[in-house]
Amino acid sequence: MRLILAGLAGIAGLCIATGAALAAGTTNTGNEVPLQAEGLTPPRQTWSFHGPFGKFDQAQLQRGFKVYHDVCSACHSLNLVAFRDLAEAGGPGFSEAQVKALAAGYQVEDGPNEQGQMFKRPGRPSDNFPPPFPNPEAAKAVFGAAPPDMSDLAKARGFPRPFPLFVFDAFTEYQEQGPDYIVAILNGFTHSDDPNWNLYFPGHKIAMPKPLADGAVRYTDGTAPTLANYSRDVAAFLYWAAEPKLEERKATGFRVLIFLIVFATLLYFTKKRIWSGVGGH
Repeated sequence: MRLILAGLAGIAGLCIATGAALAAGTTNTGNEVPLQAEGLTPPRQTWSFHGPFGKFDQAQLQRGFKVYHDVCSACHSLNLVAFRDLAEAGGPGFSEAQVKALAAGYQVEDGPNEQGQMFKRPGRPSDNFPPPFPNPEAAKAVFGAAPPDMSDLAKARGFPRPFPLFVFDAFTEYQEQGPDYIVAILNGFTHSDDPNWNLYFPGHKIAMPKPLADGAVRYTDGTAPTLANYSRDVAAFLYWAAEPKLEERKATGFRVLIFLIVFATLLYFTKKRIWSGVGGH
């Protein structure tokens, strides 16, 4: 018993030390970053879509799309998302008329025509979002590096969680490292004299200069136009873009669990009934 108590005390001490280290790291506001901050863990955010019953905040998705449309789309593509996806259940909830109007505002390459030439036409709801550059090489020529596609960015990006946090994550169903990372990156430009220095990017040097600042995007629903809101809203939108069927998946998983519980219960009572007449065993 003493060994067990000693082990639990050691784990508790490690948890407290880890929490203190994380708190110290996330509250550092100075320009000088200590060496241990090279692997700084982005602070945990609170999301409406977290957990087995979490759902997207439709208003937040609409604001996040506006941030992407007004700012991010100038450099980053959204190749795997179609305009009509914006009207699907569990998404931003745009109407069909809004989707048609939005798509028509884009020029989409099509063809070849009867003369064997490619041509531009107004977008349709069935089209995917066209990229801002014709190919990665063209983007690289402008920025020095091709900006990543944002279709699955919120699922592809992440960061290692130190012990014991990654153990707790298995029980709390924490899967939002991607949105947390995006929020941290957008708020990590803390050196005014170096637009490419980022607190949370590995090595602290990122090819993208600070893309957002307070007042950069005008919200129409009364939400404060601040960097904190921009970063959270666009991170939520990109998580939806990476997993548009999240709510449907969670609902299906819940129904499967209910079925398995009922099925296991029926098997148990069936087994008892079949073997009830066998005595002495």
